Amino acid sequence: MLLTVDVGNSHTVSGVFSGSTLLHQWRLKSDQDRTADELAIRYHALFQMADIDRREITGFIVSSVVPTLETAWLAYARSYLEHCRTEPLAVSCDLDTGITIRTENPAEVGADRIVNAVAAWDRFRSDLIVIDFGTAITFDCVSAAREYLGGTIHPGIGISLDALAGRTAKLPRIDIDTPPGEIIGTTTVSAIRSGMLYGFGGLIDRMVDLLAPRISQGRSEVNIIATGGMARVIGPYARVIELVDPLLTLKGLRLIHERCRRN
Repeated sequence: MLLTVDVGNSHTVSGVFSGSTLLHQWRLKSDQDRTADELAIRYHALFQMADIDRREITGFIVSSVVPTLETAWLAYARSYLEHCRTEPLAVSCDLDTGITIRTENPAEVGADRIVNAVAAWDRFRSDLIVIDFGTAITFDCVSAAREYLGGTIHPGIGISLDALAGRTAKLPRIDIDTPPGEIIGTTTVSAIRSGMLYGFGGLIDRMVDLLAPRISQGRSEVNIIATGGMARVIGPYARVIELVDPLLTLKGLRLIHERCRRN
């Protein structure tokens, strides 16, 4: 079995694969001060609840945008996953992922963005854009030739809601899982919901309209895939999103591990 871990600024998503089948997944808050021993206590309890014998975990890979947690996870794997058949992997621009990074400074590209590019290319094998709804909203542009071309970064939905509530005297922090109904809000809450959902949906559509022609140069259609915690919420409000896959990053980690194991 393979343990895959995606460490974000807000949450850590992990999953255990048997072959290409995802057996279990967990989503926990990212604590930057977590040590390898603390990870062991938490995740061995999760393994036990899921009836997973950690001695059957023979591979490990992590992508992280939090350097201290990447270090902790690698230390955890080396100390507690003693049956790994290969050295625990951490995704970076230096790892052989099958994707060529065509940016000015490849080391700046977040590990999660590389992983998403790998998984999305494997899904479409075409010019494509990955939209990741995390702490930030990122657009990642990938060519049919397996080239990561770059992208854009925007404030995330949670950040925007926090700023709206924190910087205004009367506007509340709300849950946007509930649809706003009419686009013209008739209450403060419905006005915020409409602004967030239709507004971010419009952002998605506009950015894709601008980015897609630059990727394809008129060669072909550009496929659009979305992932991340808020993708399912914003998806219905953006006309361009073809597919929402909340497991995209874990799938990409599995694909990269398989490639590195073969090589």
